[in-house]
This record gives sequence, C-alpha cells and structure tokens, in this order.
Amino acid sequence: MFCYQCEQTAQGTGCTTIGVCGKTDETATLQDLLVHAAKGIAMYAHRGRVLGVRDAAIDGFVLDALFTTVTNVNFDPQRLAALLHEAAQTRDRARRLYETACAGSGLSAEVLDGPAAWVPADDREGLLAQGRAVGIQARIAALGADLAGMQELLTYGLKGAAAYAVHARTLGREDEAVSAFLHEALDALTTAVPDAVSLLALNLKCGEIGLKVLELLDGAHTGTFGAPQPTPVMMGHRPGKAILISGHDLQDLQALLRQTAGTGIDVYTHGEMLPAHGYPELRAHPHLAGHFGGAWMRQKAEFAQFPGAILMTTNCLQQPQPAYRDRLFTCGLVAWPGIPHIVDRDFRPVIEAALAAPGFASASPERSHLVGFGHAAVLSIADKVINAVRTGAIKRFVLIGGCDGAEVGRNYYTELAETMPRDWMVLTLGCGKFRVIGSDLGEVAGLPRLLDMGQCNDAFSAIRVAAALADAFGVGLNELPLDLVVSWYEQKAVLVLLTLLHLGVRNIRLGPKLPAFVTPAVLDVLVERFAIRPIGTVADDLALMGAAA
Repeated sequence: MFCYQCEQTAQGTGCTTIGVCGKTDETATLQDLLVHAAKGIAMYAHRGRVLGVRDAAIDGFVLDALFTTVTNVNFDPQRLAALLHEAAQTRDRARRLYETACAGSGLSAEVLDGPAAWVPADDREGLLAQGRAVGIQARIAALGADLAGMQELLTYGLKGAAAYAVHARTLGREDEAVSAFLHEALDALTTAVPDAVSLLALNLKCGEIGLKVLELLDGAHTGTFGAPQPTPVMMGHRPGKAILISGHDLQDLQALLRQTAGTGIDVYTHGEMLPAHGYPELRAHPHLAGHFGGAWMRQKAEFAQFPGAILMTTNCLQQPQPAYRDRLFTCGLVAWPGIPHIVDRDFRPVIEAALAAPGFASASPERSHLVGFGHAAVLSIADKVINAVRTGAIKRFVLIGGCDGAEVGRNYYTELAETMPRDWMVLTLGCGKFRVIGSDLGEVAGLPRLLDMGQCNDAFSAIRVAAALADAFGVGLNELPLDLVVSWYEQKAVLVLLTLLHLGVRNIRLGPKLPAFVTPAVLDVLVERFAIRPIGTVADDLALMGAAA
C-alpha cells in the first residue's frame, strides 16, 4: 500500500504497511480503485451534462464513493468490493445516458478508455491487482512526484467537497454546480499528460466550489435546526442510561433524539458533535444531556470509559477495542468489519444496547463550555466587536481552526492560545478546538476571549464573519487584524484550505506539518502566490503576528 492523504501519514512520507488510521493494505487498495471507478463514471457524466443530461442517482453515487475514501470512514473490504461492482453498473448507466444524448443530438459518441473502460475483476485478488495498478505509486512513477502531488491535492479537495455535499444532501440541500464540477475535475484527472498550470487552476476552482458547498451546508444546518445560539454545555455526565454519538451528522443526532425520547436514556455528544448543543431544534430535547470526552483520536480510551451504547456517524472512526466493540454501532458511510451497521436511521439496536448497559452511577464534577458562536451570533454583536477594535480594546483576532490529531506538536495550539496577549481574541473551528477549550482565556471588551464557531463543517461561519468585518472596516481580507493558524488532518481540511486560497487569503499558518503530497516545488508555488507557511515556534509566530498588529 501507499497512502499519504492525511497529516499523520507514517514518517511524514506515506503509510506503506498499514495506515496510521488503521486501514489495511486491502482497504487502501480498494479505496484507490473506487476513486479510479468514480473517475470512469465522471468521464461519461461530464460529457452527458455538456449535452444537457444528468442523473441525480449518478451524482449521488459519486459523492458517496468519494466520501467513502476519506480518512477514518470505511474500513470494510467487503463493503468496498460491493461498492466497486455498483460503481461499474453506475458507470454503464452514465455511458448509456451519454450515448442516448449523442444520438439525440446527431453526434458520434466518443469511445473512452482508461477509467471509463474499467471492468471489475471477478474476485477480491483481481480487484486488488487492479487497485495497485492505478494507485498513487503508479501515478508517481508515470508523472513524477510534483504532478502526481498536484493531482492528489485536487483529489483530496474533491473528497472534502463530496463529504460536505453529502452532509447537505442528507438535509435536502443540493446544488447541481457541485456535482458538475466534481465530474469535470475527475474527468480532468484522467488526462494522460497533465500540466501544472491547469492543475493549479482546477485546485483553485475546487476552492470556489468549496465555498459554494460550505454555504450550502450552512443553509442546510441553520434551515433545519435553527441558527446556533451561545449555549453552555455540560462537559461531563449525570446519572442514568446513556448513548454517546460521535462524528458530524446532525440529522443522525436528531433522529436518535426523537427515538430515545421518553426512554430514560440520556444522549451525549463526542468529538465534533459538541457544537450541536447550540442549535435550538436539537437543544429542545432535554435528554441531550452534555458532552463526553474530547477529540476523535482519544476515542479508544474514552469509549472504553463510557458505560453505554456508542454510535459513530460519518468519519472519525478508529479501530474498535474489545472493551466497547460489543456496544459500538456505525451508520451512514462508516464501516468496520464485524461492527453492527444501522440502516435507515433505525436506532432500536443502539437503544437496546444502551438499556442493557449499566449507564452512569453518579454525576461528574461540574464544568461547562460555551458553544454557538456561528456567524449569526457573532454578527449580532458586530457593532460591539467593531467598536472594541476601533478603541483598541481588541487588538487582534486569531483563528485556531481545523482538525485535531495525535501527532506530536499539537500542543503548539494550546500554548499559542494561552500565551498571546490578553487583548487578542481567539476564534476556534473544528475539532482543533479541543486543544484550547480547556484553557481559561477570560474576557476582552466584555466578550468571551474564546468564541467557538462550530464544527469543521461550519467553516462558512468564519468566512462570513471575516468578510463582514472586512466590509465594515473598508479593507480587504488580508488587511484585517486576523491571523489564521490552521491544523489539518484529513481531506475536508484540504477543501477548506483550497477555499481560503480561492478567496485570496494569504499568510495562512499550517501545521503541525505540511502535507506529504505537497512537494517542495509545489510548496514554492503556494508560498509565492499565497505566502502559505508552516507553523514555527509559538514565540516566533506571536512576534510576527504582533509585528503586523
């Protein structure tokens, strides 16, 4: 195997035996083949769309296929093999639509090869051989590390866009432009001799689509659950039966809350589900009791300590441990061999497991965290914030956003928040928040110094607030007293980065280390155009930020 799509890839170069995430060579290889199959579908779907035909089921399958290959989602080779055979059927359907459109327009249909001509092998070994033939190493050998890395940067941005689009689709929000670009870009990735200029342009266009899909998801969340409101969340537990829900999918949480109403079971969030407490429609359920634990990578220890059933939605799954695997469930696209999978949000097995488990015998010490500072909440106090900046009460804003992880060096973000001047305000977004929410940062200008803006899925909030502040001060985004310090782990973070680059944002600090797929030559381009820089020491970075203040 060879995989370097996440920040924690082995030795900073690539996982070659087993993924740091826990995926096997078999899983990684089948995922590579599924991306290849999605390209084949897109080759026909893109050409069909040019002729005015599309199929929502085809669009949806490509979104699901890409999201399935995001880090910490699907680890089950059997399900991946089934998806590959479904991909071939979907590709054939896309081909027939394209050929029919050509016939109706009096055109000759192209005879496509490459991914469009792929036929799945009859057995698992054959599929694995096919996957190795189209994997990353094969493309590096054919194209060189620079071009292959730029292709992977785009591929990971597409995976991130697909993940956010799946979240939005779950809540009934879709945008034809998103699938149109995904198919266009996947088709472009089949070009035999790609060039760096075109690939860079496609990466920036992926960022443009990223902005669209993030706005789409924001509308889906606020339109369904209401605009987040500042809300204190109990960071602990109370006596009683319990279910822990982790991942990102808020509709899964809403369905679980409805099905557990009146059962005497309390529901606790974990990881990126923490911001859910700020949504009025979710908070209205009194048995949404609180938040248990920290970021996703601590789940092996934390799930073992949780005395109830556990539901994993979307990504963030780690290898289940014996201490809790008999009360762990997956749903949606998430899968691990041997772990029960919930279909159609019928959570009765989860409820039964929670009732059979002991639950909490006593309450934890009292502690709370304030969530709910989405763009509506922040912009409602914009006048106060703007006045504080103009009077000098607030000197600077630092957004500590992105993904948390186990990699050494992430204590940088904690130290940064605790060390910066007291008249600087901290915004946080994504599970990187768990590096700072345990710190008592106090207040500035009568406001909390730490504003929790939500999940990584809520990145649009930060963009919306930054744009509003820039407009209020009559400056560009890069002239704001704002520093972006981004931690990254997986492909949704790549999409957010491309979105920021599309918006022309410069001087983003990225860490704890730079992506392995970004070669020195590609990094030189990003530094020249966007001044992207790796994080340094806290002291050095604060000095540079202060010099700009």
